[in-house]
Amino acid sequence: MGTTLREIIYDIGGGIPNGREFKAAQTGGPSGGCIPKDNLDIAIDYESLASIGSMMGSGGLIVMDDTKCMVNLAKFYLGFTVDESCGKCTPCRIGTKRMYEILEKITEGNGEEEDLEKLAVLCENIRNTSVCGLGQTAPNPVISTMKYFMDEYKEHVADKKCKTGECKALADIQIDPEKCKGCGLCKRNCPVDAISGEIKQPHKIDKEKCIKCGTCISKCPFKAIS
Repeated sequence: MGTTLREIIYDIGGGIPNGREFKAAQTGGPSGGCIPKDNLDIAIDYESLASIGSMMGSGGLIVMDDTKCMVNLAKFYLGFTVDESCGKCTPCRIGTKRMYEILEKITEGNGEEEDLEKLAVLCENIRNTSVCGLGQTAPNPVISTMKYFMDEYKEHVADKKCKTGECKALADIQIDPEKCKGCGLCKRNCPVDAISGEIKQPHKIDKEKCIKCGTCISKCPFKAIS
């Protein structure tokens, strides 16, 4: 108790792998909150975590790098709560499902500005009126990500864009002609034949055919596709 998050991640844990940057840490399991890098020096104890909207919970700690989409993450954790709800009280049984549907709508590129307002209202109502601790803490991942990463929510809604690429429906996969060597690996591995190009010449992606599976990104040895 009292050890800082920075000490746990960088001293004990050895830092973020593959040279990536720290983005957030989730404490307390699915009902916990996300802690941004501005709070890396927070002490890990009950009171300190509660003061920034997180919780100790079961003591679990998940550390995320800058490749993670916080909107998609909130949806992931809320999906767990929806499955675990006993269904006794309406706020938890129905409210969490409505929240999940809104997050799904946003991550699929169909979000609207009013959806963010609905999420905020649902978070407060579910937290204040649920019968047990599951429902009362269910909104925490949404509340904390909206508090610290609202720019990502707005980007998903207004620009229909997910900068991490995790939300496949919002991905815009491109080949950098300056980095592309024309090896053809991406073309050979594309499951829908959406990539064209001659050997040793920059290749192109047909946006109409592309299903945004990300296979080409993982297969490119020159990191020319992003």
